[in-house]
Amino acid sequence: MEEITIKLDGKEHKVNVEEVGSGKIKVHFEGKSYEVETKADIEKGFMESIVPKKSSEEGKKIIKAPLPGTVVSISVKVGDKVNEGDSLIKLVAMKMENDIIAEKSGIIKEIKVKKNDNVNKDDILIVID
Repeated sequence: MEEITIKLDGKEHKVNVEEVGSGKIKVHFEGKSYEVETKADIEKGFMESIVPKKSSEEGKKIIKAPLPGTVVSISVKVGDKVNEGDSLIKLVAMKMENDIIAEKSGIIKEIKVKKNDNVNKDDILIVID
């Protein structure tokens, strides 16, 4: 753990910080601990937003939110046939619109979100079979 001085709202404060891995640090301040992301971790999350995360489960593709945001449009409905590369959802995050695309061809089995939903990183958006 390292003690550093930070400026918060124009006032200097001494805080203790420790690295907890994967670009995150824990800040100890006034008896409380806060886990925060470093600039590098935030930039990594932004880059991941360009390529949506997916995972497979029994032949299905689960499309997850690459970062926290708000669903602004859904281009498909359950039962639709989609091709790899088709746009599925538009997600606004950090004032930028992110196009969530199909990473495999198939049929939309489930849509787990609706327009204006707020989602967290790794929330399931759509299941393709």
